[in-house]
Amino acid sequence: MKKILVTIFQLSVTVAVLYWVYHDPNRRAQMVAALRNAEYRWVVLAILAYVIVEGAAAFRWHILLKVQNIHLSVPRLAGLFFIGLFYNQFLPGGTGGDIIKSYYLLKETPDRKAGALLAVVFDRFIGLVALVALTATLIALRYDFLAQKPDTRNLLWLLLILLSASVAFLAATFVISGFKLFHYFPAHFPGRDKLIEIFAAYHLYARHWRATLLAFGASIVAHLATFTTFLFAAYALGVRVPVIDFFAIMPVERTISALPISFAGIGLREKILQIMLNGLCGVPEAKAILIGSLSFLIILISCLPGAFVYLLYKPSGAAQHVKLSEMEEQVITLEHELGEPE
Repeated sequence: MKKILVTIFQLSVTVAVLYWVYHDPNRRAQMVAALRNAEYRWVVLAILAYVIVEGAAAFRWHILLKVQNIHLSVPRLAGLFFIGLFYNQFLPGGTGGDIIKSYYLLKETPDRKAGALLAVVFDRFIGLVALVALTATLIALRYDFLAQKPDTRNLLWLLLILLSASVAFLAATFVISGFKLFHYFPAHFPGRDKLIEIFAAYHLYARHWRATLLAFGASIVAHLATFTTFLFAAYALGVRVPVIDFFAIMPVERTISALPISFAGIGLREKILQIMLNGLCGVPEAKAILIGSLSFLIILISCLPGAFVYLLYKPSGAAQHVKLSEMEEQVITLEHELGEPE
């Protein structure tokens, strides 16, 4: 029931914000004109840019699996990665793909279940660390530019609050894990199992610091290529904004639209770009909104291969596809087993 209510809330917010940004008929007419005059070669380049995102993220996951001594064939590794990528875009919450990827990986590596789970956990973790580092750098370089207008300043402060929360979370997990404080938490303490997973991941990947540093570098490449995807979508619509200014805006959009209050960030993405690009760079509101929608469409197209892979994928140790709820139950059960004291 809780998941149903959350999904209804997300869909309600999505519909409300989409109506907010698209309801003006004059604005819609301007969008139609922009699409008619679009340079679609930039759309092709945007898709290629997102292929780089996928390649960098797949390489990062390959590195993290190798640290766990998990060696899958290239077809298996690519298949699992694209399935996770597709469902992270299409399932509410943005983590459904991780559940599916974890489940199938556990089936592929029944003798290394803990390592498989930790690789998926740390994959998300290192991506967050890279985004925090990149966001902090861009804000430091372009703070005055981002804080020019009251509306953009409000979004910037929201980003700073979220950034501070992320840094506090990373610091807390480091301290709790480093001093093994989770042993003092009750068995049913919320998040205890996750903290134990992070503790195990910290220690393992700290020992393999070169591989971890390489995974961090791959994460930076993935984030910058995502920014480039949006930039090329803007170019397709005839919008020319200095790269450093556009990239400074992107962490605001990426972070706020990732909040689980709308379905896949739809609506929030468009509204944020409308405020930021129009307020800071003078981009017409219609085009600023369209940049968000076109970029999301490009990402969906780039993730579609995952749907076909899922239909054709034959996981080891599983005779047929199972429901997401069953996958989630098995993954949670393993997390709890890892969290039990020895």
